[in-house]
Amino acid sequence: MSEQNYAIQVHKWWRLSYESFCIFENAGKEMFMPSGFEVDNVWQSRNRGFQMGVIQDEGVVVHLTGQVAWTTEEKVVGKGDVEAQTRQIFDNTRKLLIKVGGKLSDIISITTYFTDRSQLPIIQKVRTEYLRSGHEPVSTSVMVAGLGHEDFLVELTPIAVIPKHRFIRP
Repeated sequence: MSEQNYAIQVHKWWRLSYESFCIFENAGKEMFMPSGFEVDNVWQSRNRGFQMGVIQDEGVVVHLTGQVAWTTEEKVVGKGDVEAQTRQIFDNTRKLLIKVGGKLSDIISITTYFTDRSQLPIIQKVRTEYLRSGHEPVSTSVMVAGLGHEDFLVELTPIAVIPKHRFIRP
């Protein structure tokens, strides 16, 4: 075995051993869960699926492209139904995060683009179903004249921090 191959094998063994140690050492604990906060002298999020601030702990930052209500065949889910579209977006986001060892609870920030102000409470309601209370991300919501497809009603752009012990490089 060449020196280079030996060094690669040692590095792989060390990384696997370290990751196994981290998983064993922290079994049953959720490490690096983003922690949110609110203060009494600023307006409140009031269970609308976000927090006023989030502390980013150590981990790998993952930026996702704006997620829309498309299937893998790029068919729109929930034409005219913002609730169905928001659910599809969170399902797509979950699948992307799983690919890199993440979970929805690793999201620390979401920018929401929507086309109708009256639908924002519906989007927020769905968010509260997908994002664990007390660990919601910070959020910015922006009403826009239109999105990338005439049938899109909402688009979410999440940023997540995946704990290093769970991160999987694709």
